[in-house]
Amino acid sequence: MNNPLFTTRRDFLRTTLLGGALTWTVPSFVAQTFSALHAEADGALTQVATGKDGPILVLIQLAGGNDGLNAVVPYTNDYYYKARPTIGIPANQVLTLNDTLGLNPGMAGFKNLYDAGHLSVVNGVGYPNPNRSHFRATEIWQTASDEDKYLTDGWLGRYFDNACQGCDPTVAINIGPRLPQAFSSHTPTGISLENPDSYRFMGSGKNDDETLAYRSMYNPDDATSSANSGASVSMVSGTVTLQNGQSALDFLERTSMDAQVSSDKIRDIAAKTTSNSTYPRNGLANNLQLVARLIAGGLPTRIFYVSQGGYDTHTGQRNGQDNRLRELGDSVKAFTDDLTAMGVFDRVMIMTFSEFGRRVNENGSQGTDHGAAAPMFLIGSKMKAGLLGTEPSLAPADLKDGDIQYNTDFRSVYASILESWLHTASVPILGKQFPTLPILA
Repeated sequence: MNNPLFTTRRDFLRTTLLGGALTWTVPSFVAQTFSALHAEADGALTQVATGKDGPILVLIQLAGGNDGLNAVVPYTNDYYYKARPTIGIPANQVLTLNDTLGLNPGMAGFKNLYDAGHLSVVNGVGYPNPNRSHFRATEIWQTASDEDKYLTDGWLGRYFDNACQGCDPTVAINIGPRLPQAFSSHTPTGISLENPDSYRFMGSGKNDDETLAYRSMYNPDDATSSANSGASVSMVSGTVTLQNGQSALDFLERTSMDAQVSSDKIRDIAAKTTSNSTYPRNGLANNLQLVARLIAGGLPTRIFYVSQGGYDTHTGQRNGQDNRLRELGDSVKAFTDDLTAMGVFDRVMIMTFSEFGRRVNENGSQGTDHGAAAPMFLIGSKMKAGLLGTEPSLAPADLKDGDIQYNTDFRSVYASILESWLHTASVPILGKQFPTLPILA
């Protein structure tokens, strides 16, 4: 069966068969925007996400507020052990990085990456006037805003708007039920998926006519394929800027077609690619394994986003956080091994982040409460491995309201990734120039 796929608007516009077959049966947006979009495709200065040679960023959100002091442990610091008499990690259990800092004993996977020259630890990351609310702090990290400013579009959404216009809808993929606010953009970009085996464009659910209609419009030979009852495509819900005189209906028709095509492509890739690494049995590992399969399959994706929860450790922190960090380290190590075996690790950078760290002093429940600055981890074969940023002081006189004070603004990390890895000017995305870090070797 001849079953062509238009992977971008440019392919769509330049396909003469479709261009010559415009009739009253084709949705109105095609007739109204064909010429305008053709000009846009020819003239737009956009980045081309080919899926074959472009750089890829994989974000891992550590949801809940990861305690940085028990992840990157200052094992020679007396202030640390005085502040944490029951949950402090003994020096003889730490996986040493240098003479003063070491990793949580559960992070053997990260230690292996560090020793191989693939892991960079950015110390003391935060921002002025930190917020301790999960919701607001996450919003700040997702939008790259100041603490007292509220933005509706995400920092990656602004990247899409500035650098990815005309790219395939799969330029950004979130593995999960809903898109993160970081993806929110003026021009909806990105999709969410949970189960690739049932991932396909869905109509309203009332009947199959809508699905068949879009399939008929896009792939006439495949119009009778059975509708799938699995997860639907979730387009980003940010502010929409309509262009070329499109009506809202035109826009919905157009994005719905993009969604159907992208879903078919993802299902096909997921079915044809296999992993070359043994992953641990946990949710994060499953999601990273799927990402590896999609990368190896040639999906034209610049940004992948996955999440791991369980870091809000108010009680019994040692057991809970140690287990989460073990899952993180082992899963990421399996992921990088997989990418290496597939020959694509050189194209991938992994960034972890959490909405805040924890307070220096443990609480009365063998846990820690919401804090401020914490480390970030950057992983890749081209990283400048080692420790970046200044190790935060734990001296009581240097704390602010019982919290570590940041020394690296998180937007400096974003700017470094945008400019050095994604080859994009950071000022239009972040609003001003933040100092960059030497993240690449």
